[in-house]
Amino acid sequence: MAKASAGATNSGNRTGVRIVVAGDRGTGKSSLIVTAAAENFPANVAPVLPPTRLPDDFYPDRVPITIIDTSSSLENRSALADELRRADAVVLTYACDQPATLDRLSTFWLPELRRLEVKVPVIVVGCKLDLRDENQQMSLEQVMSPIMQQFREIETCIECSASTHIQIPEVFYYAQKAVLHPTGPLFDQETQTLKPRCVRALKRIFILCDHDRDGALSDAELNDFQVKCFNAPLQPSEISGVKRVVQEKLHEGVNDRGLTLTGFLFLHALFIEKGRLETTWTVLRKFGYNNDIKLREDLIPLSFKRAPDQNMELTTEALEFLKGIFSLFDIDGDGALHPDELVDLFSTAPESPWIEAPYKDAAEKTALGGLSLDGFLSQWALLTLLDPVSSLENLIYIGYAGDPPSAMRVTRKRRLDRKKQQSDRNVFQCFVFGPKEAGKSGLLNAFLGRPFSDSYNPTIDERYAVNVVDQPGGSKKTLVLREIPEDGVRKLLSKRDSLAACDIALFVYDSSDESSWKRATELLVEVASHGENTSYEVPCLIVAAKDDLDPYPMAIHDSTRLTQDMGIEPPIPISAKLGDFNTIFRRIIAAAEHPHLSIPETEAGRSRKQYSRLINRSLMVVSVGAAVAIVGLAAYRVYAARKSASS
Repeated sequence: MAKASAGATNSGNRTGVRIVVAGDRGTGKSSLIVTAAAENFPANVAPVLPPTRLPDDFYPDRVPITIIDTSSSLENRSALADELRRADAVVLTYACDQPATLDRLSTFWLPELRRLEVKVPVIVVGCKLDLRDENQQMSLEQVMSPIMQQFREIETCIECSASTHIQIPEVFYYAQKAVLHPTGPLFDQETQTLKPRCVRALKRIFILCDHDRDGALSDAELNDFQVKCFNAPLQPSEISGVKRVVQEKLHEGVNDRGLTLTGFLFLHALFIEKGRLETTWTVLRKFGYNNDIKLREDLIPLSFKRAPDQNMELTTEALEFLKGIFSLFDIDGDGALHPDELVDLFSTAPESPWIEAPYKDAAEKTALGGLSLDGFLSQWALLTLLDPVSSLENLIYIGYAGDPPSAMRVTRKRRLDRKKQQSDRNVFQCFVFGPKEAGKSGLLNAFLGRPFSDSYNPTIDERYAVNVVDQPGGSKKTLVLREIPEDGVRKLLSKRDSLAACDIALFVYDSSDESSWKRATELLVEVASHGENTSYEVPCLIVAAKDDLDPYPMAIHDSTRLTQDMGIEPPIPISAKLGDFNTIFRRIIAAAEHPHLSIPETEAGRSRKQYSRLINRSLMVVSVGAAVAIVGLAAYRVYAARKSASS
């Protein structure tokens, strides 16, 4: 693999680099800048220079540099802080003939950068090398090693002399390089290893270049990779040389099919250790990565244009791709992806998208902790519903090669679904409301196939459960249950469009507890009223949980009266303890598929509708009366005209 040439080096689309030079007075800041720009040592130099610009072609990356000189005087401390905060890189100077200025780096300047939260690469430069005491025996590495151990933000240390033109251009080359090709995201200096995110990105690139999927880059595949990244082919002798270097250091880095993933990663670690970071950065950027080693924003839509009551769903094309990925990573062929297989699957993404809430533990798992195909696709459905950008991003990371927009579709608006009296969605979101200890969590646990537990653990934060529901006729729909804690209802309904994403609402109560019923009905009225006020009405079902217990005395009377008044179905009895769920999940899907039914009507909503009908009827009467009057006037005018003509 050849080193990135000047034409091949990708600078991450930067249009300029701003380097701020700081340090104690008399350490050679201004002389360093003038000598770098003019290539001559100045006889006289101003105390503080105006901004100095180095032209585009000064260094191979062809990115212009602006160098900012600074004053270290107390009266200019505020201006210095402002400049440091605007820096892309900081050059800290000390004088080689003044040891006290070196000490000041660790006692003042580097702590000051941290205090100001300046998080950019730092280049430490020892100026006036020609004036250093010849009796000083310590090398630069010996001098700087303790400081670099303490301050990891130091990228490079270098000594120079403006007077004798020693290593002046190198100072700003290293500073620019630290910005354009930073070490931090790629390499852990302490462990001397590639960082995990870098490994994941390089693994994805390796897989994309391994066209025959045999786990190694053949000579032809290596050459294609070289041309793509560096616009120059490799000669057969160069390919042999690359593989020989790898095999001498790492036997498993090459096999009879070519360069292995282990060897590919070793090569990049070697480039970085030798200071050739631009090579690895060129490769990463050619494959669409930014400085955070994530895919660039221009490769992934930042948002999807849709109304609040529209969702994103995976297309058939994306689902077929995921089914293929599932089979590919189900190494043992047991029909489930176990934790280690999932780790391998997401090893080409910056991190697994499912390791934290709300995705962690949101899908049904097998007895051995794996995900079945339905569970795997359910996780993707939930990610797509809640964060479609992340879903698309991760599809691309794991190898989806289709046009990004072809992976997702925007669903029809829910309001239109109600008018058409049918929903064409494949993924339905159900909000689960209810008072404390009503059985909401038990319902979600049962949905995920988890055993019943008598212990009560209150839900503090919202929680999701997602699974595939088999429908009559053999079709499948994905159902997302979103548990809303009782204490979180007010916050949820404080937002106007909070119900826009809801396909159906479920109200769970303890059928043995009258107070639980009353609170559930209060929540039902609150939600129904919010829907009426915002035009985001949703179908609602009531669930009488804990049906294994005796109902409270007036249960049947109360439930009959309420459901008849509001125009919805009677409560559906279930018992998590007995495992009797009365086909509740199918019934939720059925109600969501027909969104014009099961919509509760509050007394206030009914009054508004009656008033609206009355107004419309009055307007109609007025309109008819006006039309009759107009017709009568026209008839009179015809009659008058005829009479006038006959006379």
